[in-house]
Amino acid sequence: MRILHTSDWHIGRTFHGNSTMDALAEVLGALTEQVREHAVDVVVIAGDVFDSATPAGAAYTLLSDALVALSETGARVIVTSGNHDSAARLGFQARLLRDGIHVLTDPRAIGTPITVEDEHGLVRFFGIPYLEPAVVRQHWPDVELRTQAQTVAHAMDLVRSGMRDHPGRSVAISHCFSAGVDATVGLEREVRQGGLDVVPLAVFDGPDYVALGHIHGRQQVSERVRYSGAPLHYSFGEQSKPRGSWLVDLDADGLATVAWLGLPVPRPLVTLTGTLDEILSTANVEAHAEHWVSAVYTDAVAQTEPMRRLREHFPYCAMVQHQPAEAGDQTPRTYVDRLRGAVSDVERIDAFLEHVRAGHGPTDRERELIREVLDDRVRADALI
Repeated sequence: MRILHTSDWHIGRTFHGNSTMDALAEVLGALTEQVREHAVDVVVIAGDVFDSATPAGAAYTLLSDALVALSETGARVIVTSGNHDSAARLGFQARLLRDGIHVLTDPRAIGTPITVEDEHGLVRFFGIPYLEPAVVRQHWPDVELRTQAQTVAHAMDLVRSGMRDHPGRSVAISHCFSAGVDATVGLEREVRQGGLDVVPLAVFDGPDYVALGHIHGRQQVSERVRYSGAPLHYSFGEQSKPRGSWLVDLDADGLATVAWLGLPVPRPLVTLTGTLDEILSTANVEAHAEHWVSAVYTDAVAQTEPMRRLREHFPYCAMVQHQPAEAGDQTPRTYVDRLRGAVSDVERIDAFLEHVRAGHGPTDRERELIREVLDDRVRADALI
């Protein structure tokens, strides 16, 4: 059996105020062609289908179009809910969809699999929707569920019980933060790295393959436990991470092979660092005029209207930051350190500007203006 593992579509998310709907529709169209080209039997979507618990109407339309297009390839589609989704709203949509599309949002049904048959027999798919301990403990009042780790561990116990009741090869689907994740891959903005939210890898023992969602970069936690990541880049922190999905093959004995299928990037992301003039160089403009741009300019003094100047050459400049380079090799000092020993108002202002400009004090012209202002204040005070 051939399975395509994807997750974290985040339909409806904006990118620095810009809609991502058209780009996501393009990428999901490419994903659908991959499903057809590779004769995929089952598409698994491991949570965070929507970016909001209250998605706009256009988000529902995009989801319905994508799921129907996947179904028309002949593949079965299995969807679970993530922390961004409203399980109730996503579950409501399940009743409106055609046969072969399964939306799993009810925690009480975790131990009941979706069964798909191939030439080697039955494969059981166990969907674990995102489980908030405070919300779901009502379903299992006799079980201590205070943390994400405890809650997912209990869900996996239900999966293993379901595996005993329903023999065959098995796939589990979950949306959580697993131990062993590389924290540099582009973590979900709500993911907390404290121990209470980390699910030990051993919790996922049992199934032939575990399809995880919640992390926006691909991850191989173990040979059979993986994150596919998001199909789009949703932050500049993810810009160097590939986008795609895992193509998983099960044979008669279980997991056989796993391969990566890359997806197109409609508009690449790039971070340009240097002085504003360096960023606006001809070479940069020629290379990145059609990219999403994050500009980090290092001029000692903040420039006037940097975004306007950048967008004249980079129409898709999404953000600009001023990060002055440290002066020489001096050890950075705190504001208190800089103020210590400052006696006059001029020295105090010098210390303040040196602090906020990362070691760069006022220019000669600025010092002249500061002295003029201070002199005017002294003369005004003398007249009172």
